[in-house]
Amino acid sequence: MKKYIKPIYVLVILILTSCSEDDYSDVSVDDDQAISTIDYPDLSLPATPFNYANINLPDSFLNNDVQNEDNTPNNNPITDNGATLGRVLFYDKKLSLNNTISCASCHIQENGFSDPNQFSLGFEGGLTGRNSMGLSNARFYENGRFFWDERAATLEDQTLMPIQDLVEMGMTLEELETKLAQEGYYTILFENAFGDESITSERIAFAISQFIRSMVSFESKFDEGLDQAQNSNNNFPNFTASENRGKQLFMSNQTRCFDCHATVAFVGDNARNIGLDVVISDPGIGGITNNNNDLGEFKVPSLRNIGLTAP
Repeated sequence: MKKYIKPIYVLVILILTSCSEDDYSDVSVDDDQAISTIDYPDLSLPATPFNYANINLPDSFLNNDVQNEDNTPNNNPITDNGATLGRVLFYDKKLSLNNTISCASCHIQENGFSDPNQFSLGFEGGLTGRNSMGLSNARFYENGRFFWDERAATLEDQTLMPIQDLVEMGMTLEELETKLAQEGYYTILFENAFGDESITSERIAFAISQFIRSMVSFESKFDEGLDQAQNSNNNFPNFTASENRGKQLFMSNQTRCFDCHATVAFVGDNARNIGLDVVISDPGIGGITNNNNDLGEFKVPSLRNIGLTAP
């Protein structure tokens, strides 16, 4: 099933293969998708996993420019069963110490998998230090690093950090492994995904990363226009004159927007300094590297769904 939100800006569209809009209070899958289900203890899932691994992407996402940005590691390709497990973990509040916060609590689908609030609430009511980043097209960030300050070397590393954060979810990885092993459905899901029932933090990271990398946005008004024009430099037949002028400026040397938000995924290839070091105290990547040349540099996110990810 594909659900998408009508674009409210030329580059804005949410398309996520096989994910419901529910922010599950515990963990579940919408019944309208489960025509034929497997009954796990306390969980119902479709008998046939959704297609996460082989999403039918348009040609513009299959060219070398975009494929070269794909940060999927060789040891963790997307599989249908792996991403299914990742989806269940993503919506499960048991990943927090007091069962109040899930990944989806701060990365909300209807908000482009971000948080409309400036800061997100943690498991004990504390606030995060930065806004929650939108997750669509996360797989197309070339250097593969994550968080605004890029302190996580890979998406797999990133997925475990909020779980252990004392503000966000407050768990240790050992506590999490023990906690999940007590749920019957997880032993089945881990066996389906990895071949045996062993629940480890590495497998948790792999599964959540597979689910996040399956979040690919590719059915916007821009994509429809590119399909018709066959070249992003040409005017798009489905665009207004103003929209075509905006596209021209976006890709021009006058604005150089395309330098940072490259390819049709509109994701950056590296961190950039856009002047925030002048007006705020957040050092960005410089606070991680202790290199003055990195002060004020932050990860460049995708512009897709930008109309949904306020502020």
